Amino acid sequence: MMSTSTIHRSSSILMIVLHVFCCLNLSNCFNLPAKLHSPTTKLRLHHLASSRATTYLQLTSDELADTDWDLAVIGGGPVGVSAALLAARAPYNKKVLLIDAPRNSGALMDEAKGEDLSIGGPTGLFSKALRDTGKRISVSSLKGMGLRDDSVWNEIVTSCLELAASNARDTVRQLEYAGISYVQGNAAFADSGGSSSLFITSDDNSITSIQASKILVASGSTPFRPGGIPFDGKRVFDSDSINTLSYLPKSVAIVGSGIIAVEFAKIFKNLGADVTLIIRDDNPRNALMKIGLDKDIAATLVADLVRSGIKIERGAQVKKFNVPRDNPKAPIVLDLEAKGGGARPSGATTSVRCDIYLAAVGRKPNTASLNLQAAGVRTDNYGGIEVDSELKATSSGGNVYAAGDVLGRPFLASTGMAQGFAAIRIMFNDDVSSSAETSKGYSNSDMCSVGDLSMTGDNFDPKSLASNPFAFPIGVWSSPEAAYYGLSTQQCKEMGIDAAEGVALYAECLRGLVFSPNGLLKLVYDKSNGQIVGVHICGDDACELIHYGMELVKAERTIDDILSNLYSAVTFHEMYRIAAMAAVDQAGARKRRAALGREIAARNRGNKE
Repeated sequence: MMSTSTIHRSSSILMIVLHVFCCLNLSNCFNLPAKLHSPTTKLRLHHLASSRATTYLQLTSDELADTDWDLAVIGGGPVGVSAALLAARAPYNKKVLLIDAPRNSGALMDEAKGEDLSIGGPTGLFSKALRDTGKRISVSSLKGMGLRDDSVWNEIVTSCLELAASNARDTVRQLEYAGISYVQGNAAFADSGGSSSLFITSDDNSITSIQASKILVASGSTPFRPGGIPFDGKRVFDSDSINTLSYLPKSVAIVGSGIIAVEFAKIFKNLGADVTLIIRDDNPRNALMKIGLDKDIAATLVADLVRSGIKIERGAQVKKFNVPRDNPKAPIVLDLEAKGGGARPSGATTSVRCDIYLAAVGRKPNTASLNLQAAGVRTDNYGGIEVDSELKATSSGGNVYAAGDVLGRPFLASTGMAQGFAAIRIMFNDDVSSSAETSKGYSNSDMCSVGDLSMTGDNFDPKSLASNPFAFPIGVWSSPEAAYYGLSTQQCKEMGIDAAEGVALYAECLRGLVFSPNGLLKLVYDKSNGQIVGVHICGDDACELIHYGMELVKAERTIDDILSNLYSAVTFHEMYRIAAMAAVDQAGARKRRAALGREIAARNRGNKE
């Protein structure tokens, strides 16, 4: 006779199997674009997943051309959508046209329904969906039940579809309620129309001309593609074309050492693939520090990669690609050489075999097809639009603004949205009363920072969002997550601040010890007054926890302030108090962490065995 627990496990397995096979039919309609950079995209006003037909969505090409638009927004990502919504709603109430070419950006598309599943979503929507799916679906368990790889991949893709579609439908509802017209097509400035005239090209090469008093360029970014890599969108991918992956790979080689590379390395490892990370730097920690991570946070991330079984080829680069053309199941063979060329050290790996190759080596502004020079808009050497402190480009009519990835680094949705909000307020500030302006919508003061380390209030410079360490939090959506806000001790040293650190391990709080012992939280503080100037976290929910840390820094809180607070038991927030206690008892804290470190290492070894 079976026990209750055995019956429960059997029922759970049966439900998983039924769920997988029920989802397989749904995945047939999820056809991602085979060609990411087609020259044109069909021009159409549509409502995506919604079946409602509203009057403003039924505009013809002639009506588009005959309408005097207050604002045309180029780009349907989070920056463009959020800016369009702000402009269309009170107190501005502007007539807004949102223009987007989702197929050109490698975005998610449901071709069966013609739905743009990435509208309003960040560039990393697909990776975030994959990450979430990998946490909810046990690939090894499904394979252990005898399911084929294609069935498992269909389940994964269906889950990604559901997550993306939910976000897209919510975005479309907001656009509809705000009265925003949305059109798919390639926008470019007219050769002889100044900076107020745009051409929108359809897939049949028909062209619609529109006029707009103000134009916001928020067309995002595209992956940087180094020369010599045979990108094909089938086995050799960049960080956008990976969206088109049509099967579950058994082995993946990833080139890159930044945030995107680390995120995808953990994603594919969690999906059951053997992962090799190829980096040019001899020390992967140094590579992560170059993009702003604290040395201990970087070391923790690297240790987790190694602990996960991800192989890291250091000081290496790909010399030659051997991609089989007549046998899709044969492995790709990558011949490796030392960084900068030449033979690798004796005993080092000289070739890597993999099912797919992913280049995650950075991004560049997506401005090449906009014909910016016709409007007098200047760009830098990387294609980034040059703007002044009001996010205004150098257009002939003084009416073109830009926000988000088109400005270059830091290529973050949060900073881009803040720039978009600021641009809209600057554009239309004179059209509303000061009382309405201060009581509605987004406020620049929401982004102000502490002390004399950055400008605040009326002196806030929106462009500084790309360089001010106090302007925004940074999150790495790997597993575990990493996040930081403010200064590191190294940055403090460079700025002449005598700083110290208080560190708490996840295992030092009860929730961390039981559920997630690997990770740490670090407080960086000014030794002269105890003021917290930076927070750095690596571990579960780091991208959520950082916002409390951000508020501590912005409010100029001190170590004593944290020690006087009471934190709920069995929460990760207890680490803030533990880190503050470590700041006032450095020697004792080091002993406690050393003892816990040995215990955690033994626990990890036991889990492997």
